This record gives sequence, structure tokens and C-alpha cells, in this order.
Amino acid sequence: MLITAEELSLHSVTIDKAYPAGDLDRRSGGFRQLSDLRLHALAELVGSDIRIRGRFGTRLQVECDRCGLLVELPMEESFDLYYRPMSSIAREEEVEIPANELEVGFYSGEGVEVSDLVKEQVILALPMKILCRLDCQGLCSVCGANLNVERCQCRPVRNDSPFARLTGR
Repeated sequence: MLITAEELSLHSVTIDKAYPAGDLDRRSGGFRQLSDLRLHALAELVGSDIRIRGRFGTRLQVECDRCGLLVELPMEESFDLYYRPMSSIAREEEVEIPANELEVGFYSGEGVEVSDLVKEQVILALPMKILCRLDCQGLCSVCGANLNVERCQCRPVRNDSPFARLTGR
């Protein structure tokens, strides 16, 4: 669904859309969409900017960053975004964007593609560090055993680094 400034100059647009489970999967980004993503949003023209605000909810499956165990992550997020045409800053020389406009996105072509906006917002809503549990022990760096499940028999690795004394090892 494409939201254009031309259409918004006539009337605001209400978006009520569902993206089926699996539609937004990112194999390279490390998540699977387990349930339908429900999007409720309103798009309107504010001056020459396209403003889209709303909320979405879904469930994702992601890998724990320490042990690789699959974790289910419920996601309920809101957003309030402003977009401007790329032509408003397109110049031959570099342009510094003022600090008060760092939250403004830019679009090329006729308008903003809603599916691209949703994918971006899902990625931005992911936590920086995903853990299966707060006390996750991770994997043994020598044999790869999941330390949450089993104790490995590996000897501690001796660190011959000249900086080892600084960390107390």
C-alpha cells in the first residue's frame, strides 16, 4: 500500500491491515513472525510532510544472543513518523540535517510504502540484546556446550595476554 502526498492533500488515510504470519520473516535479521501482525495507523499531510502514526502487534521468534535457544517475543509498539520527499534535500553537495529534524525520514518516488515502514519499525523495536532468560550462561567457548543445560568438561583457557593482569586473571 502506497501512501502519497497527493492523496493525503485530499483526505487523511486510515490504515487497518494484517500481515500474515511469516510475511515479515528475516532470515538474515534473525527473526520469524509467528502470528499475524495487526497494523492500525492514520496518515495525514502536515505542511509538506507525510505524518504516519499508529501501533502494531505481533509475536516473533528470535534466537538468544548467548546460547542460540529460540525465544518467543511478544511485540506491541506505537510509532509517530514524519516523511519528506527526498527531492527536498537532493543537491549535489552534502547537506547537514538540523538536530531538530533527525527524526524525519525521507522517501523517493510518489510516497511511503507501508510494508517498508512496518518492516523498519519491527526491526527498530527488537531489543539490542535478546536473552532466553536473565541468567543465561551461554555456550562454552571451547566445546560449544549449552551451559544452561550441561556442564562441559573443558579446562579453562589460559590467557597469556599481557593485559590479563589488568582484569585480575
